[in-house]
Amino acid sequence: MPKKKNTKKKKPKYSLKRAKRIVSKKKYQELIQKRQHHKKLTLNERKQLDEALFVNYCSCVKSLKYDSKVKDYLEYPVCMSSIYKKRGFKPPKGVTIKCGKYK
Repeated sequence: MPKKKNTKKKKPKYSLKRAKRIVSKKKYQELIQKRQHHKKLTLNERKQLDEALFVNYCSCVKSLKYDSKVKDYLEYPVCMSSIYKKRGFKPPKGVTIKCGKYK
């Protein structure tokens, strides 16, 4: 009987654009304004906004990660600040770890 090699399966990487449905820029700005001014958002609107913020955060991290002007590991606080903190939003837990699943 031939011996089986011990191989680990790699987790597949997903595209950010295909994984999440992107909202239009106009709708995105409207949802941000609503949340900043503490207007009531429906469940569907909250999900859309959270997904859009997540996609923007991950794409920001990916773009700064390979930029030679930015020092190593500074992309995380810079993007966290620009996407979540400056708008007054509380960032979700583990958002940086979840970005690792995507290309």
